[in-house]
Amino acid sequence: MNDLADRLERTIRDVPDFPQPGVVFKDITPVLADPELMEDVVQAFAVRFRDAGVDAVVGMESRGFLFGAPLALALRCAFVPARKPGKLPWKTIGHEYALEYGTNRLELHVDALRPGQRALVVDDLLATGGTARATCALVRELGAEVLACCFVVELGFLGGRKLLEGTLVESLIRY
Repeated sequence: MNDLADRLERTIRDVPDFPQPGVVFKDITPVLADPELMEDVVQAFAVRFRDAGVDAVVGMESRGFLFGAPLALALRCAFVPARKPGKLPWKTIGHEYALEYGTNRLELHVDALRPGQRALVVDDLLATGGTARATCALVRELGAEVLACCFVVELGFLGGRKLLEGTLVESLIRY
């Protein structure tokens, strides 16, 4: 494991039985409280994609905003928020995706990306992959290309990477 992954593993807090009994929640708020570690997380992705011609970083509501917006600044490109229904004030497109119990939906503004643009999809955590797959579908619906999906944490035992097959997946730490 590299130094950044070691530091993340020491910093991310396990919260047992949250949000329900039997779940061990990976709490990233201690990462957010450490400016040096936060900067290193953003720079790890920025260095990896600096020369990839990224036009936009798409961050998923809400923790994807925390890493996506600073990454967009580091890459000197646009930040695009993928939001839950009713949160964006302009015309939107949306994609519904399955949850363990029920469904959810994400939306982008219709003019958030242009055909041919190259986007990174960013979130704090990859679990089952439904949110990331829905976001990728929205990016592609607008005619843009998904260069990669970037996550701080990946819960590999939940198989989310399989749902993103054919898309490059970059995770800084994997459980």
